[in-house]
Amino acid sequence: MQDAAITEGSPHTQDNKLLKRGIIGSVVAAVCCFTPLLVIAFAGVGLSALIGGLDYFLFPMLFASLGVVAYALYLRSGQIGASPKIFIAILALAFSAALIWLEFKYALRISLAAAALVALYAFYLNAAKTRNAT
Repeated sequence: MQDAAITEGSPHTQDNKLLKRGIIGSVVAAVCCFTPLLVIAFAGVGLSALIGGLDYFLFPMLFASLGVVAYALYLRSGQIGASPKIFIAILALAFSAALIWLEFKYALRISLAAAALVALYAFYLNAAKTRNAT
């Protein structure tokens, strides 16, 4: 019983929870950004007036969720190198600002670029972890 409490509160378990929440947030934001699901739901309950401003909330949420995924991957890797918190926050803000400045013209491309950066960061962390293990 005591071992279960120790493993439940272990840092690795917390990292996995953070990763899971970041992935869920990213998927929910992406589904709401790129499908008419949220538009139909808002129209169904009479909130059609709010549809025009959804992108100003959803895309920053997507980039913030991808940032949470990147930070959770950093924690799972054993915290190799300096903490990327500030860099992740700046990138999430820059992607959001660029998307708003470009008036959402390249929303899919910018979102895919952000997701690709997180994937590349995951590969980098994995390579650094295996390099440090040997």
